[in-house]
Amino acid sequence: MTDAPSHHIAAILPCSDLDASTAFYERLGLSVVSDYGTYRLLEDGKGWQLHLTNESGPTWPERDQNPFGLYLYSERVDELAEGVRDAILGHEKAPTHKPWGMYEFALSDPDETLVRIGWPSELIG
Repeated sequence: MTDAPSHHIAAILPCSDLDASTAFYERLGLSVVSDYGTYRLLEDGKGWQLHLTNESGPTWPERDQNPFGLYLYSERVDELAEGVRDAILGHEKAPTHKPWGMYEFALSDPDETLVRIGWPSELIG
């Protein structure tokens, strides 16, 4: 972690397989900055921070009922999509402009947490 963090928020995400989840988020550009065995801190050095934990295990009863989701804002939508194209949800397999004004794509992590990555359409060059 940086010495003087700015005002921000970080998600704490439960996962069933810490190594699989770490590998998934590393594909999106995050790196482990602290590892406490059952609790890992990841960041990308640009503002994304994520805490992964399997201390108590996932709390949802069925895999297809994972209630968690993350929205990651980045102007590098196309670059990030290129690195995970095989995992993008939907038939497009590419970012698209959505009616709500975001240029985005979505994928699921190993525990089926919905992960959307996007940037306002009006700011895309």
